[in-house]
Amino acid sequence: MQHKHLPFGAITSRTFTLLATLLAGSNLVFSPAALAQEGARSTTDEILVTARKRAETVQDVPATVNVFTERDIERSNITRAGDIALLTPGVSLVDTAEIGDTQVNIRGMNGARDAENSYALVIDGITYTNPAALNREYANLQQIEVLKGPQGAIYGRNASAGAFIITTRLPDGEAEGEIKASAGQDSTYSLTGSYGGRISDTLLGSIQGEFSTTDGFYKNEFLNRDDVTDNQELWALTGRLMWEISDATTLDTKLRYGEVDAASLTFNSVFHVPFFAAAFGLPAFYEDVNEHPNRYFNNIVHTNDQENTEFSVKLDHDMDWASLTAWGLYSNIENQLGADGTSAAFGFFNTDPVCEDTTLAVGYLGENVPVNPPQLIGGNPNFVGAGNPEGSIFGAYTPTTCDGTQFQRRNQEDYSFELRLSSNSDGPLQWMGGIYYLTIDREVAVSTGVDRINPPSYRGGTVIQQPFTTDPSNPTEQLVWDQFDTDVYSIFGQLAYDFSDTVTADLALRYDREERKVRNLVPTVAEGGISQFINSCDPSLGLTPGVDTPLNPGLCAGAIEPKSRNFSELQPKLSLKWDAFEQTTLFASWGVGFRSGGFNNQGSEATVNTFINDFLLNAGGTNGLCDPSAPDCVASGRSRVDIRDDYKKETSSAFEVGFKSNFADNALRLEGAAYYTEVDDMQFFEFIVGPFGLLRVVENIDEVEILGIELSATWGATEWLDMYVGGNWNDTEIKRNSVRPDTVGNESPYTPKYTGNLGVYVTLPLSNGLEYFANANVAAIGKTWFHVVQAQTRPIGFEAAAIGAPISPGEYSVTQRDAYMLAQLRTGISSTNWTAALWVDNLFDKNYLEEIIPAPEFGGSFISPGGERRVGVDIAYRF
Repeated sequence: MQHKHLPFGAITSRTFTLLATLLAGSNLVFSPAALAQEGARSTTDEILVTARKRAETVQDVPATVNVFTERDIERSNITRAGDIALLTPGVSLVDTAEIGDTQVNIRGMNGARDAENSYALVIDGITYTNPAALNREYANLQQIEVLKGPQGAIYGRNASAGAFIITTRLPDGEAEGEIKASAGQDSTYSLTGSYGGRISDTLLGSIQGEFSTTDGFYKNEFLNRDDVTDNQELWALTGRLMWEISDATTLDTKLRYGEVDAASLTFNSVFHVPFFAAAFGLPAFYEDVNEHPNRYFNNIVHTNDQENTEFSVKLDHDMDWASLTAWGLYSNIENQLGADGTSAAFGFFNTDPVCEDTTLAVGYLGENVPVNPPQLIGGNPNFVGAGNPEGSIFGAYTPTTCDGTQFQRRNQEDYSFELRLSSNSDGPLQWMGGIYYLTIDREVAVSTGVDRINPPSYRGGTVIQQPFTTDPSNPTEQLVWDQFDTDVYSIFGQLAYDFSDTVTADLALRYDREERKVRNLVPTVAEGGISQFINSCDPSLGLTPGVDTPLNPGLCAGAIEPKSRNFSELQPKLSLKWDAFEQTTLFASWGVGFRSGGFNNQGSEATVNTFINDFLLNAGGTNGLCDPSAPDCVASGRSRVDIRDDYKKETSSAFEVGFKSNFADNALRLEGAAYYTEVDDMQFFEFIVGPFGLLRVVENIDEVEILGIELSATWGATEWLDMYVGGNWNDTEIKRNSVRPDTVGNESPYTPKYTGNLGVYVTLPLSNGLEYFANANVAAIGKTWFHVVQAQTRPIGFEAAAIGAPISPGEYSVTQRDAYMLAQLRTGISSTNWTAALWVDNLFDKNYLEEIIPAPEFGGSFISPGGERRVGVDIAYRF
């Protein structure tokens, strides 16, 4: 479906309701009561931003921009992307599976694992394209700008949801530095340091380093270790040199290297099968995800390793009539994880003697609840185990070897370049234009292996860090493994014209062309040492060893041939700004967003068709498979899961109207906006779980509508009190979805119904030049669905694997995350040179889930809990 280039025709009555609400609220900013209080408020400086790649005030930007100044960053101790999201209405973030696997949702537009970001990330004027680049430790932060709405016309590829513009500080005078140390519960420690300044008349430089470590919140009760479930250790070193070649020319270079050693997949699996709960008298077979007691019994240590190397160079040259900017970036992020597999519930390894032995060896666990009671389904030993006094279900992750192992690799190397020319005129016309090039070399592998690691106990070991291995301790069973190559060519420009002293119009335009290729790396035939527990070409033969069956079902018909596809899009954006009153600006904008299509791991389509569409949903045969477009097929819940080896480009048409008001010499700032976005072929990621283990796939939701409203206020109430409040509300709906047709009418996944923020900052002078400060922030996140399948039933797969036919559906109304609130507190004493503070994260120790990953064919969900309360102290010294 093509996006609408005339968005006004697509606006529904709900949109006008939102606009009316917004304008009614904005009338308050013009009321005498509001203006009468101006004299009681302190004066703050006007904030300058670079949201449109030129310096201007926030008031002049015809879009919603949340700005964190250097003072805001220090007050709230912002060091990571998650800190930014918690303080920004309309922005939410999930970071659970592994380091760098960060899913950001901005106003209902979500990123997709193994695809591309939905936002632009710009650090010191350079665009970073690797999805793993956002989630890092930030030091020397000077300013953060969060833009909302499509920014592709200016900031480039994939900026359909918005942009993060991050500026770091480079001292321009005498050398100065800072050291900051922090210590908290759970053996949580960090140390950061920076030093820089003017080295010579023409050279500035800085160096910074960071180190942090934590044992994490959660304990592995089977291994009796509290440092292997959600632990993390990272360090990074960054050097920066800026040459002032002349009064008009500077050359800015940066080099960064970092490593992360952490845990991965901090998940429990939860079942949603009410029939089993009633039949076997076990409530744990039908659980609300919000009520599940998260406990961990993995028999192997989950690992996640990342190496990050980045080098950038940026040239700025002033030619009086225009400014020339050219930059280049090299980025190489290598990321891999090893963990328990997800095959136990499907009995994938039931015929393995080690699986049987380790099940019997576990015996009793926890509160003397037997792990191996009478067999429930098809002789599968892994459904029921210990965990709480009522008994629980291990499901996917068990203390036995029956779940196998999984290994994932995602390595990406980028080279990018941009050349931009911008006008320097003071006249009514401003312009900007440029070109951009990017090449991406990406390797992605997901494998399922046999767990015979660390005999004879088969516990405490780690997965072999290779996609394919014949090592008898961890031989590969199933594998998708591909090389992806991408070349991107772009041209862009912008015109801004002041029609009068109060009215300005902007037109930005960008054209992107992406050339994508994929090449399969899976060995074509299973080699010696591979123990095939299931025939990957014909699973109806049952759980008997196959003979040299391919590691990837896509190879059953022969070699997987290389593929290539091109994707392109013209992305206009039109903005209007009207200084309607002395203190109030009104704005409106419309723009097109674009994310390129691409390829899943090759063989994903054949795997889903073989193990789910042709076998699990139809009890081992193709007879009776229904047409997914037929109403009775949808009603029966037996429609195909239409996964493809490639996915389509995503386009969006977004409209926004809003206001910005400043009072009392900028002490009081009010902002509001209403927006409507129609998304065609929204990219959505899901884990497909079946007898084969695990697949990571991107699919398209044909059409999604998003409506929303956002309001915020910042008030410098007195010299010692600052306050902030903001809120965002979303109304989303899936209009068409050919992948899962029965999900039409559901909400857009990963989108909270609302987000809200409240912050208070107090400073009080003490004697001897000291100052007391206290900062409290509260974030509210509304109810959230994480899958297109929501309050529905679906056939489940492990029944067919165990007894040959699905007899009861999974029920998924219990997979919506509850709303929750998180409070943070930081208080202490500071002077000119030092700061000492006490901090508390999750002040009220709220239990909440960070992510829920429903797997309908699995009959349950994978859930990852959020952080518990943590108390700590930090000390900073500036010199």
